[in-house]
Amino acid sequence: MAAITAALVKQLRDQTGVGMMDCKKALNETDGDFEAAVDWLRKKGLSKAAKKADRIASEGLVAVSTNGTIGAVVEVNSETDFVARNEVFQAAVKEIADLATKVDGDLEAIKSSTMANGETVETSLTQMIATIGENMSLRRSAAVTADPGVVSSYVHNATTEDMGAIGVLVGLKSEGDADKLAELGRKLAMHVAAGSPSVPVSVDTDAVDPAIIAKEREVFSDQARAQGKPDNIIEKMVEGRLNKFFKEVVLLKQAFVMDPDRTVEQVLADEASAMGTPIEITGFVRMALGEGVEKKEEDFAAEVAAATGQS
Repeated sequence: MAAITAALVKQLRDQTGVGMMDCKKALNETDGDFEAAVDWLRKKGLSKAAKKADRIASEGLVAVSTNGTIGAVVEVNSETDFVARNEVFQAAVKEIADLATKVDGDLEAIKSSTMANGETVETSLTQMIATIGENMSLRRSAAVTADPGVVSSYVHNATTEDMGAIGVLVGLKSEGDADKLAELGRKLAMHVAAGSPSVPVSVDTDAVDPAIIAKEREVFSDQARAQGKPDNIIEKMVEGRLNKFFKEVVLLKQAFVMDPDRTVEQVLADEASAMGTPIEITGFVRMALGEGVEKKEEDFAAEVAAATGQS
């Protein structure tokens, strides 16, 4: 049996493109025989999957899962929306979202979690890549908790139950009636989903990143100064514009989409009064499919011309 050294594992990884742990496992399974390890990886479909790993995957599904006082949202990408309609893919994404609630949405913990098939999430995705023939990845995840209280969810442009293009979670901490809280939370989640391009960046003003405030203050000051305003007027103008900015990006300050005459803060206060107990938003997450992924621009006409030998 050949010694399974780090150099040998690296050599196998360089040749196949498969992850280090799988390469080490292949060498262990084949008693250190390099060529046999290559074949082992091919039979498992891992080499095939690795070749697809550099292909851009910006389609797929965002899925939500709630379990009482905790909710999680995950984004699992594929190369085409055709795969997003695949029932096997959908079942896997649902299971991944459910597992995410058990590890507080921690991405690495999700990847190493064991699925019903006995494999980890990461290995299961790799096997699906080999079977379905497209690159896939668990790109990101997040969780919201509210104890006591409820975490509500909403999916916009749903492909199937709890999965679609935009997933939102909202946590409501309260001793109030759980059903009423869940209904209120869902409405607030719908509000957050509708927020683009003025998506909330924080629950309240105090939670806004000071760097963001400083940048906005600088921009507003420069704009007012360019208009030739004196310093005392500039200060008032900046404060006024900051207040307007907060109404755009702070959830509690936003006009509630279902009743624009009230802010989200007023809606919470009214509901708290009706229930006879305080209600606090513990957090929210809005995840949109493919957000921030650089998509490859395809020139279909050029592709056809090249395929037919035309210039």
